[in-house]
Amino acid sequence: MYKDCQCTPELMAKAGFAHCPSENEPEVACCFYCLRELEGWEPEDNPWSEHAKCSPNCAFLCMKKTFDKLTAIEYFQLEQEWLRILKLLQRILHLKEPFTGSSKTSREQFNCSEEVFRMS
Repeated sequence: MYKDCQCTPELMAKAGFAHCPSENEPEVACCFYCLRELEGWEPEDNPWSEHAKCSPNCAFLCMKKTFDKLTAIEYFQLEQEWLRILKLLQRILHLKEPFTGSSKTSREQFNCSEEVFRMS
């Protein structure tokens, strides 16, 4: 069945993809690390090449190892990188909070006078 097929479930899993279908998208596969979703797979598609085209900076992809060959330490490193990214996102989201309130509140938080915000 899969003799000449590069896009087998086994090869997709080795490239970091898991099948995550939805009602509207039955062929979607998602990278366990970068969460890149890809669909419309053809038998001749190479999961590694498709992954690299769409998500070249995926830390898992950059390890150049199949998922089943990752050591516990390498998997731990990937998890640590994810945590670092999540913390960075939390900081970014916190920085946006002052700008979601009124302009008066923002001026007060930044100790800016009314003149700074007036148009000339």
